[in-house]
Amino acid sequence: MSPSEPIRRVLMVGFMGSGKTLVGQALARRLGWEFRDFDQEVRSRVGLPIPEIFRQHGEGHFRTMEAEVGRDLLRKEGVVLASGGGWSAAPKRLENLPPGTVSVWLRVGPEEAVRRVRQDGPTRPLLAVDDPVIQAGQMLEEREPFYRLADLAVDTEGRDPEDLARTIEGLVNETGRELASPR
Repeated sequence: MSPSEPIRRVLMVGFMGSGKTLVGQALARRLGWEFRDFDQEVRSRVGLPIPEIFRQHGEGHFRTMEAEVGRDLLRKEGVVLASGGGWSAAPKRLENLPPGTVSVWLRVGPEEAVRRVRQDGPTRPLLAVDDPVIQAGQMLEEREPFYRLADLAVDTEGRDPEDLARTIEGLVNETGRELASPR
């Protein structure tokens, strides 16, 4: 983060079920900015739900689409972005964010992530296994070194999206950097 560069976008990163979408939407409302979700954008471009993309085209195709969406959305200004859980787990993604981007890692444990994901509806393709908590723990362990590269980190367990959005807004304001004007 450059201390003089105005903040043009906030990028939420973290594991599935960490709250990137709900917290991102709440933060966007607070800032008067647009909200965009990588997964929703991929669904829109491909015309299929994500489990169907995985089933019909495989994870590789999904990751390619996710990377393309990330490049496109990270060009926008006055926007809060929710990346996919695996998007930031690719080498150099968080190190090479465009100037004016603040990244926020929403931390969640594997048990809570699985609980939240189950509430959302159909099982996520990567957790469609016998023991999703063990799978989530292994995936989280692999991805954490990447998530740790985020500018800010906030624990999400036991907190609602509005409270988290207030916290993140305060942390962003504490950087002393000017926020871009709402769109």
